[in-house]
Amino acid sequence: MTSDKLVVRLGARSYPIHIQEGAVELLPRVLDELSAVGAVGVVTDTNVAPLYGDRVAKLIEASGARVHQCVLPAGEEHKRLAQVEHLCGEFLRAGLDRTSVVVALGGGVVGDIAGFAAASFMRGIRFVQIPTTIVAQVDSSVGGKTGVNHPLAKNMIGAFHQPSAVVIDLSFLKSLPVRELKAGLAEVIKHGIIADAILFSYMEEKVEAILAGNLNVLEFPVRRSCEIKAAIVAADEREQGLRANLNYGHTFGHGIETASGYTTYLHGEAVALGMHAAGVLSRNLGLVNDAFVERQRACIASYGLPVSWPEIPIDSVLDTMKHDKKVRAGTTKFVVADEIGHVQQRTDISLSQAREALEALRG
Repeated sequence: MTSDKLVVRLGARSYPIHIQEGAVELLPRVLDELSAVGAVGVVTDTNVAPLYGDRVAKLIEASGARVHQCVLPAGEEHKRLAQVEHLCGEFLRAGLDRTSVVVALGGGVVGDIAGFAAASFMRGIRFVQIPTTIVAQVDSSVGGKTGVNHPLAKNMIGAFHQPSAVVIDLSFLKSLPVRELKAGLAEVIKHGIIADAILFSYMEEKVEAILAGNLNVLEFPVRRSCEIKAAIVAADEREQGLRANLNYGHTFGHGIETASGYTTYLHGEAVALGMHAAGVLSRNLGLVNDAFVERQRACIASYGLPVSWPEIPIDSVLDTMKHDKKVRAGTTKFVVADEIGHVQQRTDISLSQAREALEALRG
């Protein structure tokens, strides 16, 4: 099988992103290129293991490696430090060492936990991302952000640890629950807003086919999102500037996730709400007009994503936002839009302005 791949260009730490239907079959070759020997730790969860665990294990064994599978409980509420400690124990018992490779098989939660465990175990071993959800394929599997949540804030404990390869098999999306598909598409819409008006228009035009799971139609937004993410990560790996643009909608969204205990909304749903709030904030700052806000809201809503939360606990959301990773010297950085396809970063947003944007979510 030939590979249709992108490359995240980080010098000696550059790595490929293989994107195609059936890409998982490339895994033996990927592991061979990494000279993976001995034990390979496969980290997955209770949702994904029954679907793809055996298939991936057989592919790894075909490369000559020994497989040790670690199955985590599914769900954002389990994205805690205890799971990293558990995985490191599993890796030790399985005989993984500094030459070993961890394979993350699952969505964003699995990828983040497995990546952080790989970053921590023996002070860092290699890992490969095999994302099985839209949100992981277009966003979290690329870029090396790994970590877990703290009760006070999302993704507050973690490390930058780049994967050695990303294998995106579009056929995995066939088994994705509809709610998960919709939630992941919020990140694609976000990529259009921050960097590509053509991608945003595509998402407006292809709603029916995308929601039907047409892989031919889904390939472009998945690939284009990876291209955007790869270019931004190559330019600003550790989020000192440009990479923060990827957080459009996320400052509000992470606050919403944390304030709701990670149980009310999926990550992409919270980001959808956060993008609407960010659009309202952008308008209130005079950067865009009402037409922008409505166009963005309509696109988000067309995918069945939330654009309002009448019971939103605004004070709790604002409080959790104070602990966001993007806070510097007590000042929160917001990403706001000035047109479809371009955003800017602002640190001059007052508490009252943030509150006003959140109040718009009450509908």
